[in-house]
Amino acid sequence: MRILSLLILLQLHLVVLAQQETSYLVTEAQRGDGVLSLLRKYHLEAYSCNVEEFYVLNQMEKTDGLINGKSYLLPVQRYRYNGRSIRSTIGITDFDLAVQIQQYNRDAQASGLREKAYEDDRDLWLPHHFLHCLNEISETKVEAPPADNASPSGAYPIFGPNYSTVKPVSSELAGQVIYLISGHGGPDPGAMGKRDGHNLCEDEYAYDVCLRLARQLIQRGAIVYLIVRDDNDGIRDDPFLTCDSDEYVLGDQVIPLNQKERLYQRTATVNRYYEKHKKQGIRSQTTVEIHVDSNNRGLRRDVFFYHLRGSKGGQAIAEELHRTFKEKYGIHQASRNYHGTVTTRDLYTLRETSPQAVYIELANIRNPEDQRRLVITDNREALSKWLAEGLTRALTRVP
Repeated sequence: MRILSLLILLQLHLVVLAQQETSYLVTEAQRGDGVLSLLRKYHLEAYSCNVEEFYVLNQMEKTDGLINGKSYLLPVQRYRYNGRSIRSTIGITDFDLAVQIQQYNRDAQASGLREKAYEDDRDLWLPHHFLHCLNEISETKVEAPPADNASPSGAYPIFGPNYSTVKPVSSELAGQVIYLISGHGGPDPGAMGKRDGHNLCEDEYAYDVCLRLARQLIQRGAIVYLIVRDDNDGIRDDPFLTCDSDEYVLGDQVIPLNQKERLYQRTATVNRYYEKHKKQGIRSQTTVEIHVDSNNRGLRRDVFFYHLRGSKGGQAIAEELHRTFKEKYGIHQASRNYHGTVTTRDLYTLRETSPQAVYIELANIRNPEDQRRLVITDNREALSKWLAEGLTRALTRVP
């Protein structure tokens, strides 16, 4: 009995000691960091439980942003390595799991996140998801792509009755996953213009171009996700598109009124599908967000593009789209030069979506000449074709 009591006391002492010697990794937010981009630096963003744990550890709401220069706890526990094994240090018995933890620490050192090997500085890192996201790690099933959701007859209802039949024209984009986000929607119509007594709502024209682009991409073999959706609009050939508020986000999610909540909802939806496809081994995934700008009535704006500073993939796509539009203008509007631009912007979607991303502004909705780009059906169709061509060039270019 005395020996048993001593053993129990020893075990309790070891548990307390282990608890005393564990802490969380801390990092400082830099200018432009969001929660997902911060977690991405430490290879943690692919698991939603890591994101949830970050908010819990830092006592934050999901709509809160990060403060430049402030320190935040990461969902990575730090253990004092005992010099014998990872399993005995952490208190696990799973050998394969220990190997994964070891590899994470090796990768962290190789990428410059840590200076020394854990064996040398006795600082072992244990990401939250290795012990608490088991369902996510083992989950590999991906729902059927919503935009590529043909009926038994081969029709795509989301495109409307006149465009529901989509015939493949190539397999250039086979294996590519593309997420299309049309700006605003639901309670927020976005920028507003006026023409011939009709209201022009940004969300309606951005959505129509998104639908047309989705159709073009599916024809080329891509897997396409329409993040913002409207079941009864379809592709419309009218010059003036009726403004409504019945859009929703993929998964029957009601679009919230609060802007931060809207942005979080969309990026979180993209990232959920991104994680699942990544686990399937799909390496090329891209987010495209489409808007219509609002500026002074007298200012003409050719189609222009944003990418996140430091995103090589986003920059390459934006530049290829720009080259494509410049080429098309030279053919179809040779009487005037193309003045579209490619610049960096610290926009929420560019920063917080896991895939490489590009942000597109189609026109100035208040300028009468730019409005022609929106209200003339053939122009909307041309926009979608040129965007599809530019994306195809960018995504199939051999480095």
